[in-house]
Amino acid sequence: MPTRSTWFRLGRLSLALSTLGLAACASLAPVALTDKDLAPANLLDQQAIRKNVEPITGPLTLDEAMARALKYNLDRRAKLMEEALALGQLEVSQFDMLPKLLAQAGYSWRDNDRVSNSRDPVTGTPVTNRFISSDRTHNTNELGLSWSLLDVGMGYYGSQQQASRLLIAGEKRRKAMHLLMQDVRTAYWRAASAQILRGDVTKTIAMAEEALDDSRKAEAERVRNPLDALRYQRQLLENLRLLESIDQELSSALIDLASLINAPVGQPLSLAQTDLKNISLEATQVPIARLEEAALMQNPDLREQHYNARIAREETRRTMVRLFPNVTFSYGLKYDSDSYLVNRHWNEAGLQMSFNLFNLMTGPTQIRLAEAGVALADQRRMASQMAVITQVHLARLQLINARGQFDRADAIYATDSKIAQVMRSRQEAQAQSKLDAVSNETAAILGLLRRYQALAQVQAAENRLMATLGLEPQIGSTGELSLKDLTDQLGKSAAPWAKLGGKVAQAPADAGQSAAVPVAAAPAALAAAAAPVMAAAKATLVNAPGNVPAKPAASVAGKGKW
Repeated sequence: MPTRSTWFRLGRLSLALSTLGLAACASLAPVALTDKDLAPANLLDQQAIRKNVEPITGPLTLDEAMARALKYNLDRRAKLMEEALALGQLEVSQFDMLPKLLAQAGYSWRDNDRVSNSRDPVTGTPVTNRFISSDRTHNTNELGLSWSLLDVGMGYYGSQQQASRLLIAGEKRRKAMHLLMQDVRTAYWRAASAQILRGDVTKTIAMAEEALDDSRKAEAERVRNPLDALRYQRQLLENLRLLESIDQELSSALIDLASLINAPVGQPLSLAQTDLKNISLEATQVPIARLEEAALMQNPDLREQHYNARIAREETRRTMVRLFPNVTFSYGLKYDSDSYLVNRHWNEAGLQMSFNLFNLMTGPTQIRLAEAGVALADQRRMASQMAVITQVHLARLQLINARGQFDRADAIYATDSKIAQVMRSRQEAQAQSKLDAVSNETAAILGLLRRYQALAQVQAAENRLMATLGLEPQIGSTGELSLKDLTDQLGKSAAPWAKLGGKVAQAPADAGQSAAVPVAAAPAALAAAAAPVMAAAKATLVNAPGNVPAKPAASVAGKGKW
């Protein structure tokens, strides 16, 4: 065995090494990433981004674009992983209610014997004989089971709260789906207008440049009055500026669309020539009361606040459980290799009750704090309900206005097209100047662009209204469906306005699975309970026209129905 001096020197050496190690850790400097570190990571990320993404082989339709966004969009994948993480946290939290089974093993060593003195219990005089009560080295092993009733109660209500958080993650996924579909619709129509107008824009710009060169030559040769030539050039330059601004606006449309559907940015996309006569008045014909009732039951923001209120109430119950006495039961199997022990193997059981006496003083304060949290959650839910009702009215008004703007833009485009056709005929007969031709072509291009922009606004406004109502298309799981099947399901999912006109959609039974039930009539009790709330909300809207609603909710969802 090592001597005492040897162990003393070893202890000093260990202390010195520990001190040096702590000093080295305290002086660590940040290390920046180099190009060699970033290059392989970027390559792996690029491969992961494009993994299992089907290439675009033909003209891209709007339904396929939305299907690709739902299936391959990177932000939506992150939302799906957040929900999966919440599900894992729920599964882990359920283990908190189980007993604790602890296995322990230990080793003890000392450099001298454990020697004890003794005293006569009657006379109190010390006994001269000393005795050794333990080996210098011995092993200990233990397998113990303990179960605390307080841990069971806290774990139960903690699991209930985590289950509500999982449902909140599902509502956030639904909101992200709504926003994604809205962005895809807008980007698609911008890209479609870019595809249709690019040839005309390029041709008209070339015509304007040619007319500008001819005018400058005529000005240099003094063929015309210099002031007339300059005015002519000024109008041509103004048309060129307008055409170039249109070209710049359209040039980014395909990039935005490619980013949303996770297609290679910079790769040329061919969009299908979608029929533009797909705007109906069904959404504006649904009674506003039906829209309000559907939003109160299905809006993701409002449902999230309901779950937050449930979490606050569960926290009140957790606080109450924490104030009760704790009862702990324990049972263990133990072993000690100490040769001085008569019984080296033994079983040990215990029952312990404990109570924190300070709970008598802090308990009422903790309960008041928990109740204040419940009141705050309820107030937030009521504020969210008011905001949702306001969003319904605003979204419906925006859809009506967008529909009117599209009708006006469509009429202007039709007129500009007729004018451009007449001017082309006159140009062929050489009855007009290039300036008039450029101006008319520019007006026709601008009219068509505004028509597409108005169409995109109608699509966005209708999608915004559906997002406020909390409605999703009738699709299955985007992870299990193929791209073709998902595209077909989106194409067959009709707008829900006809169903909403007669019946009110019910909320999803389980937002964690994002499975919305089919449109059905609301229960009579729920309708009766919602009536006073909607009446009060309408009165508030009338009396407070300046109330600004929250930003409309957005979202990503897997399963859902109109």
